[in-house]
Amino acid sequence: MLKGIPEIISPELLKILDEMGHGDDLVIGDSNYPAASNAKRLVRADGHGVPELLDAILSLFPLDTFVAEPVSLMQVVKGDPTVPEVQERIRAVVRKHDPRGDAAIGMIERFEFYEKAKQAYAILATTEHGAYGCMIIKKGVIH
Repeated sequence: MLKGIPEIISPELLKILDEMGHGDDLVIGDSNYPAASNAKRLVRADGHGVPELLDAILSLFPLDTFVAEPVSLMQVVKGDPTVPEVQERIRAVVRKHDPRGDAAIGMIERFEFYEKAKQAYAILATTEHGAYGCMIIKKGVIH
């Protein structure tokens, strides 16, 4: 047992976060994201949503300050009327943990997101039901 580790962070996820180096990407996928077919390393977080996991992760993991947008969200597909409410909850978490706030967040087209995600160090599969709840975060430097 350890002190100060949020309970939502599993031992497997803690290991992945510790292994990651500066500039490595972590994908946090919603329940519709094809995590298993795209992951080099797959960690499951069933029963948890993206904003809650992101909040716990960012309590341990700095975002990269050497890139303008260390957080990437999936853009809504053109013509899709979905309003991705989960993205506002994600933005609130980023604002809580990073002084750049919304400026640290970029948007990526769906298929570009999939290609970038295939190169990520790991993919965290959640059961987030909010549409367009997928994101990529880039690890920064621990000072």
